[in-house]
Amino acid sequence: MSAHDTDKEYATALGRCRQIFAAKLGDYGASWRIMRPEAITDQLFIKAKRIRTLQTGGVSKVGEGILPEFIGIVNYGIIGVIQLRLGYADTKDIDAHRALELYDEVAAQAKALMQAKNHDYGEAWRSMRVLSFDDLILTKIERTKEIEDHKGVTKVSEGIDANYFDMVNYAIFAIIKLDDEA
Repeated sequence: MSAHDTDKEYATALGRCRQIFAAKLGDYGASWRIMRPEAITDQLFIKAKRIRTLQTGGVSKVGEGILPEFIGIVNYGIIGVIQLRLGYADTKDIDAHRALELYDEVAAQAKALMQAKNHDYGEAWRSMRVLSFDDLILTKIERTKEIEDHKGVTKVSEGIDANYFDMVNYAIFAIIKLDDEA
């Protein structure tokens, strides 16, 4: 497929994620502003772990499949980058409009990163299985936890924000693949 198709599919998948994010802002406001980065990483872990459980066990007792979890990973990954940049707050200190502006800024950066990597890797993700995206996200979460445990200090590795961006992009690729399979 051409880069144009990937861009379009990416925009469609991201649009679904943004729609859910905006709806939840309507329900809860930017309540996530109180979350520290470690809590966001743990939330990402819960979602990725649930995907793995569903992939290996195949049965959902709460009636939701893996697609909503990948959408959650996109949204929490974007929240994670926002929180790293702004720091956490003690209260909801931004309104929905500002939260969406921040979301869009980070999402645009994630897309630009995807385009650069997609060019260099020749769209290798298209030949990958959805379960691989979850395994890669779980690996990125473990790396992020290690970096957090080291107070953000790394010797040669990328930082927490780079891991969040990769999680966002892996989850969007999974959403695209799941939509193709549907």
